[in-house]
Amino acid sequence: MDIGNLERQGPCRWVMKPTGKMRVPVVVFADEQLLGQMDQMVLQQACNVAQLPGVVSASIAMPDAHWGYGFPIGGVGAFDPKAGGVVSAGGVGFDIACGVRALRTGLTYDQIAGCKERLADLLAARIPAGVGSRGRLVLSKAQLDEMLEGGAEWAVAKGYGTREDLRFIEEHGRMIRADPSCVSDQAKQRQRDEVGTLGSGNHYLEVQRVTQVYDQQVAEAFGIGQEDILVSLHCGSRGLGHQIGTDFLPRMAREAASTGIELPEKELACARIESDLGRMYLGAMFSGINCAMANRQVLTELVREVFAEVLPDARVTVLYDVSHNTCKPEEHVVDGKRIQLYVHRKGATRAFGPGHPALPEEYKAVGQPVLIGGTMGTASYILVGTGQAMDLAFGSCCHGAGRAMSRAQAIKTWHGRDLVRQLAQQQIIIKGASIKGIAEEAPGAYKDVHAVVEATEVAGLARKVARLEPLICVKG
Repeated sequence: MDIGNLERQGPCRWVMKPTGKMRVPVVVFADEQLLGQMDQMVLQQACNVAQLPGVVSASIAMPDAHWGYGFPIGGVGAFDPKAGGVVSAGGVGFDIACGVRALRTGLTYDQIAGCKERLADLLAARIPAGVGSRGRLVLSKAQLDEMLEGGAEWAVAKGYGTREDLRFIEEHGRMIRADPSCVSDQAKQRQRDEVGTLGSGNHYLEVQRVTQVYDQQVAEAFGIGQEDILVSLHCGSRGLGHQIGTDFLPRMAREAASTGIELPEKELACARIESDLGRMYLGAMFSGINCAMANRQVLTELVREVFAEVLPDARVTVLYDVSHNTCKPEEHVVDGKRIQLYVHRKGATRAFGPGHPALPEEYKAVGQPVLIGGTMGTASYILVGTGQAMDLAFGSCCHGAGRAMSRAQAIKTWHGRDLVRQLAQQQIIIKGASIKGIAEEAPGAYKDVHAVVEATEVAGLARKVARLEPLICVKG
């Protein structure tokens, strides 16, 4: 990225002042090396977001930002509905509420070292993954509507987990303003047998080992320690979320044209939050969030079944579940006043600081767990949100390593079978639904997750709590 238009205004914080039709500045959180690796389109897309009606304070790009559809992936934008603010399907993304759930197992590395192969084989056999993967549940239209309205609550009521799980999911596992009537029959049909599936692309299930604790006090609050075994689930709303985006984008483009909203780029098609179409999209998108949370809840129970069979001493509990492709109403302080904003986070994670009322009681004193995925060959991290993040970025931070090259480039550069062998030499077991998919997700196709996390911490958006190394990775 050419940084000529950016002015350094703090540690890992760069600002581009408004020019032309921009209503607010652009803020990029990154060090110089990460900035240099970013595509120029990241800055252009962030500038485009800064032109949308009702945008507040700044258009923000995180250290892992890269080019996306409409918003950059790693982009954050908050909009005031009382100032004509908009909601954009391109600002949420097609995989609505794609997110990460971290599970504690109550086990340490020594307890699983001798059964890694069996554990990997069973997880790969029991966790549906890959393009077109189908789950054990086949839902009728009425049952789909119940799931879209109930989210993880619905899954628990159906026997997948306990009510204790719900306390450690954002929104307690359910977006209460979801409206399944706003979701098309086609979207629902795509989801009838996909609840409880990983999907494909960068989605994964990973068994991880805590290899470093950076903040003992926070780690204890999160219930984790050195050598603990965790499980990470990364997946979203599957075909339903994609179809919701596909359904609403052309409608938003027509709405923008008819209501005089000037779009800097057609991919930023949007509707005013308080318009009929805006409310319909929110009802559908909140349903998509519930779908993703139900999906991860069902998968959690499948993980519990496998661990109970292989390691009966395991006690699998939810550490936290947080999404990174959403737009949600939240209260934030702007210019000294507390107001409700609709915060788009596309490839960005919510990172609320200590004392926030949305947090479970166990975490209020320290802040929200922030779950950062690496790659199947590199570390992942657990961070904790900060009060500073609330002021700098609407309580947001990075979501992972961020792609450094396209999937097409990756499969030209690496072969899946070679990667499996190389990672086996590092004692990492890879189970993939396809060899091509493994090549697409090669560790070298991503940025350095350690640099991304370091920039995030230096910028004040979150603090490191623990580093997790992969042992087993099931890829879609």
